[in-house]
Amino acid sequence: MEFDVVIVGAGPSGLSSAIKLMQLAQANDQELMVCVVEKGSEVGAHILSGAVFETRALDELLPNWKELDAPITTAVTSDDIYYLTSDTKGIKIPNFMSPKTMHNEGNYIVSMANVTRWLATQAEALGVEIFPGFSAAEVIINDGVVNGVITGDMGIAADGSHKDGYMPGMELRAKYTIFAEGCRGHLGKQLIKEFDLDRDATPQHYAIGFKEIWDIDPALHQPGLVVHTAGWPLSDATGGSYLYHAENNQVLLGLIVDLNYSNPHLSPFDEFQRLKHHPTIQQYLTGGKRISYGARAIAKGGFHSLPKMTMPGGILVGCEAGTLNFAKIKGNHTAMKSGMLAAESIFAVINEPVNDLPEFAAHFAASWLYDELYSSRNFGPAIHKWGNILGGAFNTFDQNILNGKMPINLLDKEADHLQMKEASECPVINYPKYDNVFSFDKLSSVFISNTNHAEDQPCHLQLRDSSLPITLNLPKYNEAAQRYCPAGVYEISQDEQGESKFTINSQNCIHCKTCDIKEPSQNIQWVVPEGAGGPNYPNM
Repeated sequence: MEFDVVIVGAGPSGLSSAIKLMQLAQANDQELMVCVVEKGSEVGAHILSGAVFETRALDELLPNWKELDAPITTAVTSDDIYYLTSDTKGIKIPNFMSPKTMHNEGNYIVSMANVTRWLATQAEALGVEIFPGFSAAEVIINDGVVNGVITGDMGIAADGSHKDGYMPGMELRAKYTIFAEGCRGHLGKQLIKEFDLDRDATPQHYAIGFKEIWDIDPALHQPGLVVHTAGWPLSDATGGSYLYHAENNQVLLGLIVDLNYSNPHLSPFDEFQRLKHHPTIQQYLTGGKRISYGARAIAKGGFHSLPKMTMPGGILVGCEAGTLNFAKIKGNHTAMKSGMLAAESIFAVINEPVNDLPEFAAHFAASWLYDELYSSRNFGPAIHKWGNILGGAFNTFDQNILNGKMPINLLDKEADHLQMKEASECPVINYPKYDNVFSFDKLSSVFISNTNHAEDQPCHLQLRDSSLPITLNLPKYNEAAQRYCPAGVYEISQDEQGESKFTINSQNCIHCKTCDIKEPSQNIQWVVPEGAGGPNYPNM
């Protein structure tokens, strides 16, 4: 099938690209064929975000979004920020002592899964074709030019044979392809290497973000309240938690753990379970019920980690490129703006010979997106370099007094997977048992993520060297994959001879990409499974 533009991923950046392209086409009385391919079973199925939403990009894209019944209704009413000093104590930080980027006046608490579902209806109304349930498995590259993508085959057995109902992948060819897969995109990762797009950037840095939705006691619910914490339980890592009071007596709760941590005994999942027992958090959950769970990697390297986004016939947008502003802990409005800039750049040359969109860099540099990311460029490196307290003080001074214009550039040049120390050098962390009231195990958590993969299909978690988990990672790192995976995918067991065995439970995978990022030898390669596989998030 041939289109003018193919977009990979129906998230905020991909759908904003599609809408902007069609708006430009209509305004110029021009026909344009645009399609969006989405690996989730439906639009929104794989979307996980906090989320406090800044409407700046949406105000530009669809100024009448309120009249269009956008699911954006719960305005932020107040911000509470705490530094947790122990498992029972914490200090409330006055607003003037926290970076102004953490203040949320005028923002909204939303489900981005539902926002993307709504954006999809707006795109379809403009004539965009959206194909959910189809994974983009390969990039079509001819003579150094991106010509589209090939969707994954359906109905292939684990042994490579064709099952009943086998359907080969389809070529979706286009003049331009927009890659909007989200953080650590499978195809984006290949393109960055193929076209050497990150040659002038520092390594991208990542965190794993957890999220649960809880139904809570109406007497404890405060619609619009935003709570952030730093400090405990993360003694061996940097990061922080969030708790947002959404509508319908629900809170959105999560923990973000930076993936540059060094102790292989650390389990981000168990740090999250511990968090919920702290009085600052538990006060809202008492008497409540957990109804949903998920996790997703976050690209947080910021301005200095941005790759060159364009290549002949293609462009990276949103978290695929790393446009999240970690100083705000927000990436949805920045992702949308990057998609809109990509659409404008493509439309300007859509009738010319295919090129590498040379004008995009200038459009990006002239945008508020560039200014926002540039002013926050030192935020993440400061936290990594000096920790939450000193790094936080640096960032408060930089953001509140100097407006992000401090005349220095802090660079974070070592990739996250290189930070891991040997297990023998690090203290063992003994996590408490789950009480099944506030804290839960991985398998029961995966169950409420509605994760499902077609049975008997090739494993989408590929090992470059199948021997490394036992010969290297087990003795050196106590096989940290058992702990950094938030879904119980990786397991060490004993066979009948008492030999250690590495098992991949790929059916549990919630597509967070943490293994692809954190594995010390970069031995695990996450590739797309059969279309529609993975989590099915209802309101995340």
